[in-house]
Amino acid sequence: MRPSGRTPDEMRAITIETGFTKHAEGSCLISFGDTRVLCTASIEERIPPWLRGKGEGWVTGEYSMLPRATHTRGSREAARGKQSGRTQEIQRLIGRSLRAVCDLKKLGERQITLDCDVIQADGGTRTASISGAWVALRLAVNSLMASGAIKEDPITAKIAAISCGIFQGAPVLDLDYDEDSNADADANFVLIEGGQIAEVQATAEGATYDEEGLLRLLRLANIGCDRIFTAQEDAVK
Repeated sequence: MRPSGRTPDEMRAITIETGFTKHAEGSCLISFGDTRVLCTASIEERIPPWLRGKGEGWVTGEYSMLPRATHTRGSREAARGKQSGRTQEIQRLIGRSLRAVCDLKKLGERQITLDCDVIQADGGTRTASISGAWVALRLAVNSLMASGAIKEDPITAKIAAISCGIFQGAPVLDLDYDEDSNADADANFVLIEGGQIAEVQATAEGATYDEEGLLRLLRLANIGCDRIFTAQEDAVK
């Protein structure tokens, strides 16, 4: 039995509240159980210098965790003067994931920045960030199309992410903190609607696993992402 009492293929409750902030072109508060992330999309009529003159835009991500998102207070990275390696790795993952489902030429010479701020952490903050960032991006692109700034939709598909792991010898879906901190292996899957894989991060922590173990985790990830795709669709209707 999992600490939460969930079955191996049971996810935590997902909620997505759109329009959570007033000023961002797209925003939502996404919750996976007790993990809550505020995702905002900001449109800027500028692009990185190395893209100038190429006729395409850019989508990038930034990630942060509020000081009291966890059991004990963490110092602000701004106060320390630099970002941790974990923060840099996660925000690069967010950017790569969202660009995987964007036609940057259709976006035009503008940049959309996805800010993912963890309000409360209980495992799976990076996967919730990616899943919520897609909703914020979808809403921002909708505003561009409604205003006539772009004619064609640059978003090619939905993308979502979910964590899976081997806990007490069994593959399980959507790890919370208690499971993540005690898992034999854990993996983060970033999947595109329709069956394509954008990225997989899989690590043996307490014990190694075989090919079948990885495939079982992938099957669980597909179940989880299908549920997220449904929640995303309902949120942006």
